[in-house]
Amino acid sequence: MTENEMEIQMDEPLVPVEEYLAAGVHIGTQQKSKDMKRFIYRVRGDGLYILDIRETDTRIKTAARFLSQYDPPKILVVTSRQYGQYPAKKFADTIGGTAATGRFIPGMLTNQNLNGYMEPEVVVVTDPIGDSQAIKEAVQSGVPIVALCDTNNMTSYTDLVIPTNNKGRKALSMVYFLLTREMLRLRNISTSLTIEDFETDL
Repeated sequence: MTENEMEIQMDEPLVPVEEYLAAGVHIGTQQKSKDMKRFIYRVRGDGLYILDIRETDTRIKTAARFLSQYDPPKILVVTSRQYGQYPAKKFADTIGGTAATGRFIPGMLTNQNLNGYMEPEVVVVTDPIGDSQAIKEAVQSGVPIVALCDTNNMTSYTDLVIPTNNKGRKALSMVYFLLTREMLRLRNISTSLTIEDFETDL
């Protein structure tokens, strides 16, 4: 690890620190919200905020335990972000959940007359900015929200934050892979899935 990134020790991480770093999970944006300040490790010389992957690792474990309380078909994963669509769908398919990728149709969680109306018990969003309509409707419906949040995100309507680079292809693949693997482990289901299974060439 270089001085530019992170020199930390972690107890029983889901993957070695080097793998988190290689996937760019820790690379934030040049903006920092007050909500995400507590998850920031440092700021780089080029102005990018660096997320604390210890928090990311802990929060993935916490999110897996939280989501495991729900019947899988009642878990809805939402992503409008292009790089999030493949890993989010792979996560949903593997755990038995539902994915809404691409444009989120207004009313999907609030309009019972809409074709495609859903009644999830928990919603996972890839980016609170891009997935703001899903968050708004989940809040209106009283549905808890787990969100992958970057350094610039606001978290006011989020019940559980997973601090991560939510824009990078490899970072999103890593987080959804680890969330999947941890949820399966909690169900005592062994898997041969690897991070490559969550990556797309897009």
